[in-house]
Amino acid sequence: MSGINKMIIVGNLGEKPTLNKTGTNESVTNLSVATSEEWKDRQTGEKISKVEWHSVAVFGKSAEYAVQYLDKGSKVYVEGKLQTRKWQDQSGQDRYKTETVVAGYTGQLVFLDKKPVSTEEQKFPYPDMSGYKSRQPQQEQKTDEDDIPF
Repeated sequence: MSGINKMIIVGNLGEKPTLNKTGTNESVTNLSVATSEEWKDRQTGEKISKVEWHSVAVFGKSAEYAVQYLDKGSKVYVEGKLQTRKWQDQSGQDRYKTETVVAGYTGQLVFLDKKPVSTEEQKFPYPDMSGYKSRQPQQEQKTDEDDIPF
């Protein structure tokens, strides 16, 4: 039996994304996404907040869009799978990094900030998705009862 490996993160970028290429010339960007939570301490009543940082690797066109349209502080929705990779550093020590991977059909990166309204901004500040077909179900066709053959 196989399991489910799914991560969902909604947070803000800690820095502007930069574009890199893999050995197979695939676009990739690494994001640092912050999530936070707040609560009141039961004993002192003071407000406490905690920030958690998440490493995210985004591949393909999503990586290119992220570099083009996102900036430090941008709010994003990330859906991907948790993956740990291993490599050796220059001194031969094994290193590990666990990150959320957004690639192919298994993940998505959604920009949650409002589109800029300034005319000085780019004409199309977000990717034009008008060419994609909607996934809405087809509407049922109504038939008159006279059209039924029985």
